Order: sequence, then C-alpha cells, then structure tokens
Amino acid sequence: MAALLTSTAFGVAVPAMAQEAADSDSNVIVVTAQKREQNLQDVPIAINAIGNEKLDQLQVSELQDVVKFLPSVTIQQGGPGFAQVYFRGVASGENANHSASLPTVGTYLDEMPITTIQGALDLHAYDLARVEALAGPQGTLYGASSMAGTLKLVTNAPDPSGFYGSAGVELNTVAHGDLGSIYEGFLNVPIAEGAAARLVGWYRDDGGYIDNIAGSRTYASSGIRQSNTALVEKNYNDAETYGARLALGIDLDDNWTIKPTLMGQVQNTQGSFSQERSGQTKKELQTVQYNPEGSRDKWIQAALTVEGKIGNWDVTATGGHLRRKTETQSDYSDYAYFYDALSGYGAYFYDNAGALVNPNQYIQGIDRYKKSFGELRVASPADAPLRFIGGLFAQRQSHNIKQNYIIDNIADSITVTGTGSNIWLTQQLRVDRDYAAFGELTYDLTEKLSLTGGLRYYKFDNSLQGFFGYAAGYNGDKYDEDTGAFIKDGTGEAACNGRPAIVEGSPCTNVDKSTSDTGFIHKINATYKVTDDVLVYATWSRGFRPGGINRRGTLPPYGSDKLDNYELGWKTTFGAFRWNGAVFQEDWNNIQLSFLGANGLTEIRNAGVARIRGIEMDAGFRSNGFSLNAGFSYNDAEIRRDFCAIANATFDCTTTDNELLAPSGSRLPVTAKVKGNAIARYEFPVADWDGHVQFAVNHTGSRRSDLRPAQNAIKGNLDAYTTADFSVGVKNEAWAIEAFATNLFDTRGVVNTGVQCIETTCGTGVTASTPTGGAFYDVVIKPRVIGVKFSRDF
Repeated sequence: MAALLTSTAFGVAVPAMAQEAADSDSNVIVVTAQKREQNLQDVPIAINAIGNEKLDQLQVSELQDVVKFLPSVTIQQGGPGFAQVYFRGVASGENANHSASLPTVGTYLDEMPITTIQGALDLHAYDLARVEALAGPQGTLYGASSMAGTLKLVTNAPDPSGFYGSAGVELNTVAHGDLGSIYEGFLNVPIAEGAAARLVGWYRDDGGYIDNIAGSRTYASSGIRQSNTALVEKNYNDAETYGARLALGIDLDDNWTIKPTLMGQVQNTQGSFSQERSGQTKKELQTVQYNPEGSRDKWIQAALTVEGKIGNWDVTATGGHLRRKTETQSDYSDYAYFYDALSGYGAYFYDNAGALVNPNQYIQGIDRYKKSFGELRVASPADAPLRFIGGLFAQRQSHNIKQNYIIDNIADSITVTGTGSNIWLTQQLRVDRDYAAFGELTYDLTEKLSLTGGLRYYKFDNSLQGFFGYAAGYNGDKYDEDTGAFIKDGTGEAACNGRPAIVEGSPCTNVDKSTSDTGFIHKINATYKVTDDVLVYATWSRGFRPGGINRRGTLPPYGSDKLDNYELGWKTTFGAFRWNGAVFQEDWNNIQLSFLGANGLTEIRNAGVARIRGIEMDAGFRSNGFSLNAGFSYNDAEIRRDFCAIANATFDCTTTDNELLAPSGSRLPVTAKVKGNAIARYEFPVADWDGHVQFAVNHTGSRRSDLRPAQNAIKGNLDAYTTADFSVGVKNEAWAIEAFATNLFDTRGVVNTGVQCIETTCGTGVTASTPTGGAFYDVVIKPRVIGVKFSRDF
C-alpha cells in the first residue's frame, strides 16, 4: 500500500501523459520533502508520497479518502471542511475551538502553509502531482504547527512541452442515501516558448445519507412544546463542492522561472454528518435536529514562486495570501433542553411583555481567516559533499470570529447589545504572527556516511481581542451545582468595565491579551548508505507549537509545547520488492491540554508530559502487471504525569480546589494503536485496451474518545473498524472506464463523537422523569458508495 511510514511507491511527480510509464518502469519517486527535488528512497525521513495516478485509482476525492491510506495519520472530522489531522498519536483531544490551540500538523499547498485553527482545507483532490505525508517533527524546515508532521498537497505544474488535457465524469450512489456525481477537467496550454498555463476545474455533488427524523419535546419550566416537523428530511446531509485553479509557468531565461497561481473553492453542506445514538432515534444514520444545520466554506488563495540561480546556488522566493470564510448554522437546542430539565433554565428567557418564550437555542457563525506568508531560501549544489539549505520566513494569520447564540424573541434587556436576539455573542479577532530563520547543513563524511544538523530560530507574537458573553441585563452566567442557581462568572457586558469595543460588531471589550516568545529547535541526522539500494538513518529532531491566549480573563496565556523525536529508519529496494520502516520514540512536553471549563468555555493548560513509542513499515512488490502494497503502524501513546485541573510544577492534584482529571498512564485519545492497509492490483491486456482489477482493505483499531477517564466513560471508546474497496476498469490512450465500490461491506466506522448534556447527569439516560442524560452524536465514515467513472484524455 503505501504507508506513511518511511516511504511508499505510490506515484511520481511527472506530467499526466507520462505518468503511466513512470509508474510502470521506474521505482523513482520524486518528492520535495526537504525543499529540494530528491528521490524518495534517498530522503532520510519517514515520508509517504501518493502520486496523481494512484490518487485516482484509490478513488480519492477529499482529505478523508487519502488519510485512510496513511497508517500513521488520523483524521477527526465533524463534516466536510471541519477536520483535524494527527500524526503518530500526537493528540490530546483538541476541540479546534476558535481561541484554542493551533493544530499539531502543518498543511501546505505547494509552497504555502494553509493551516488554520479550523484545520486543513478540504481541497478536492484533482490534478495533484502528489500528496506528501511527512511524519515526525518537521520544525527545522517547516516551522510552527509542524510539530507532529506535515501534509503537503503538490499541484501539477504548467508544462510548456505541448497542449493536452482531460475531462472526466463520475456517477455514484451512496447506500441508504442519494445519488452523487463529479465533473472535472484540466487544460495545459503552451502560451509562448518556455511558458504555459494550466486551467483546472471541478464540481462535486455528494449525496446525503443521514435522515432527520420526526421528534418533539416539552420544556419542563414552561410546558412549551417543540417539534421539528418542518425539518424532517431523508438524506439531508448533502454536500456540493466546486472550484478552479489557474497556474502559469514562465521561464524568464535559462535560470529564472516565475510561477503565479490562483485557486479557489466553495463547499456548501446541508444537515448534520452525525448519527444520534441516544434519544429518539431508533436506527443507524438517523438524527433528530430542531434547527437548520449546514455550512458554506469559501476560500481563495493566490501565490507566487520565483526560482532561479545565483552562481551555482538555487534561490527560491515565495509568498502568498489566503482568505477563507465559513458560515455555519448549528442546532443548540439540546443544550437548552437539558439545562432546562435540570434547573428551570427556560424560566430565564422572556419577551418584552414578560411572557416566557421558547428557550430553543441555535448558533449562526461567520469565521473569516486571512493568512499571508513569505519565505526566501537558498540551497547550495545538491551534488557537493557539503550542502546547505536555509532562509527566512514570516507569516501573519488572523481569524475574525463571530458566533451568534440565538433565542428568538427574547426581551431587549437580555439581548446582547447590537444583536437581533442573541443570548450570547462571541465577537473576537485572533492574530497569530510567526517569524523564523532556519538552516540545515549536510556533510558527506564518506561516500556512504552523511551527517546533517539543522536549527530554526523562531519568534511568535499572538493576540486575542474582543467580546464574549451575555448582555448586561442577564443574571445567569454559570450554573452553580451547590446552590442550584445561576451566578456571574466574569463574562459578557458586565465584565467590560466600560472598555469600548475594539473589534467591530462587538458591544464592548472584555478580552484583550497577547503573548509572545522566542526560542529555537534542532535536528540532527546521520545517514548511511549500505548499498545503492539500502539506506539506514538515525534522527533526533524537535518540533514546537506556539502558545496563545485563554479568553477567560482569570486564566493566564498558555505557552508553547514541544515534541522531541528519536527515530531509527531504513529504506530498501531489492529489484521489484521495496521495504521501508522506522521505529521511534517521541517525548511530548508542556502539552497544551484543552478541556471545557466553567460555562462550557474551552480552557488550555500546559499540564502534560506524554511518551509515544511506535513502529511504521511499508512494503511493495510489482511484477508483470501485478502489484501488492501494504502498510502498518503501531503507536503506544500515553501521558507520563498526572493531568490536574489546575496546573502546577509538581503535577500534584491534591492541592486546594484541584482535581485529578487523568492519571499518569492514561492513553492519548483519537489515534488507534494499530492501523494498516493493503492494496492488490492486477493489470492485463483486453484486446487493444489495458484492463485492471484492484482490491484494497483498510483497518483502524479502537481509540479513546477523551484523555480523561471520566469523560471517556461517558462518551465511550471508538470501536475498531475495517473497510474494503474494489474497482475494475479498462483504458487506452484516450479513454478510461472504471466501476468501483468503496466501503464495500458498508461498515459503520466512527471517526468522531460528541455529547450534549449536563455534566452532573451526563450519560444517566434520557427518560420522561430524568431527561438530562444527554444526546450522543457519532460522525461516521461514508456508507458504501458504488459508482462508475469515464474520462477522456486529449
């Protein structure tokens, strides 16, 4: 298969018309993991590269599709456009809250980092040269938020050698759901000698498979009855994705090239991508939602890369700008219902005449992201015994956050100033700034032995400003379990203390903080070429993640966390057989542990120490049209110190008002101990056509849903699951026809889980007399999809 492990022979970055020959006749896979073109088998890091043709063969159309073929990579998804990616078990249960920690994995689109707090862009995977997955800290060359690894999406570059293109159509149907389709194509057009343009476009319609079934409930405090009759719909979680890319490649002379690119995508979803496993649903793939749900994720990216030579040194200057806007609608009525059942929450919501209103609550959010970056680097000749690569990096990313928590028709006195009917408003501006100087120096001690040392000096400066909370006239901020009443907790307009609004759209300012720091990280590597086909290496590397701001004013900022990686790896090729692997230990220090604190606000504490030990392997064989690839990873990830509610230097959870949240030895959540896959493919002649048949199997082991044992017991572990994919087809020089089935046996694998409940009664069950046990939601993988694809090259 092509594990991420130490490498993988999935594809090679060449023009589409030459791809087949390269895959068939050569084991050379060209990657840019170390920011220069190299044969993957010569790169002494754990890397997987899946090429253009293989992405198509594996039915990859979105991020989740490719992750299942990367055993050391885990995805935690809430729906299209809302995914967190993890390498090697480096996950503590981050909830991707807008004011919480940055991701532990950096995502790149060509040369540009595109990581946002919301996670990776869910780019439709078409006309990509390859996907590179770089495991372990990549901090020396890739910097902040590549602490656990880096995922690179590399697009096909314009090709001045000739005019060609392709167009394709896919029609599919999802089990228990609707029909879907994909339309995509590209044109490569020479526009002058040494200059070309590449225009790519795609449209994807994903059929829904979750049913919103009929339901009703009565609020205990008022007797107001709520029904979702108007929203009942079968297969209501459909998605629409469309986008385009225009790239130019212009050779100014024999040494200098400029490559401008403009790319954008829009993704619209309706409904929820979770099935409910409690409450009023009776079957899988069902939920009961009382308010409209969906999202619109729109982004555009412009980038420019200039490559050339000064003497015999390579010079690269690159920069770009990304804008992303997500609009979301979310049902929050569970929160209102369970709080009302516990404490008469609904009695706090009345109209201007003093009459009680329906306490039903929903969220409308608008998140705007901006990211600008620039990098200048130089590289000495790659064939010299002493080699250097290094440069300067700067990045600024901002996140303008607006979250409206709405209860219709509430009185003006309890409505957040300046809003229509908000019981709560989050209106904040988060800015993260990163600066760095970096370099790696490699020296060949002998023809077989090379040593590499790398450093990255960094500075970050992060801030959070704006408003969050209730109106000044609302008396209930936090439920006090001892008194059974709502009390003030320092949020909302009452906490502004007369400070005027800094962020446009907010009534005033109750959070205005910043944090900054400097430091450096390192990399040390020794590589030994046993033969031309056998390489072994040892690496000690470090990655980091910047600190940030806790929006609750009583909490201090949280600092950086760091990951030390100790790795031994090998890469071998024996004729038609390839075997690569790595064993490693990673020590994660000062972990940014996030959890829901008072009033449901995310809090981050530097309170953890974890150790991850693992092994990764991949193997491949190809002969006479038959190929077999298999990959496997094992991760033993656990915390090594007690996790306390209040952090302290001694990890002592017995201090006043402190609490042991997770004892030493607790397994880290999200990532399975065991994950693996295998792909068998046979290619054979069919008259004047080339035929193929392919079978793939993927396995993901059981996972914890939460680091904290008490919360994990409530939500439950995520069970292991195995899926299988099958395809058969034919192609010639112009046409390709393929039939396929993914998740052939219709497995219901869970990739994320959540619960809406009141902590004191969470998980106790929902009955007429005690309706406070909570509603549990599982995000499941897509059911079986059967489809047919047609494409025409010209």
